[in-house]
Amino acid sequence: MTKNINEIATYEGGCHCGAVRFKVIVDNHKVDDCNCSICSKKGFLHLIVPREKFILLQGEDALKTYTFNTGVAQHKFCGICGIHSFYIPRSHPDCIDVNVRCLDGNVIGNFEIVPFDGANWEDNIHKLVN
Repeated sequence: MTKNINEIATYEGGCHCGAVRFKVIVDNHKVDDCNCSICSKKGFLHLIVPREKFILLQGEDALKTYTFNTGVAQHKFCGICGIHSFYIPRSHPDCIDVNVRCLDGNVIGNFEIVPFDGANWEDNIHKLVN
């Protein structure tokens, strides 16, 4: 069952091996399912939050960064297990983009999942709001 889209909730999550752990405060339970080349391969469900609503609890030393194309997006992943649990998005470089699939427990049902045509990013970026 989807939460009230504007209900405030705190979630914890992390990578597969547990080296990277974080906490995120959510006040908008809408996430984007992007079909661009990297997001579709990673299975990323985008929850974009202001940096002050994201707390890295552990694992900064385990994080690696991947960039491509413009180099603006900072794709963070665990250097041990390879899981991409969050990153700094090109669309909102002052925010953190959390992969809802990396939140603890079975919480995907708390979110409204909205398709986003990131394969045609330049034509659709104006549709992303956080």
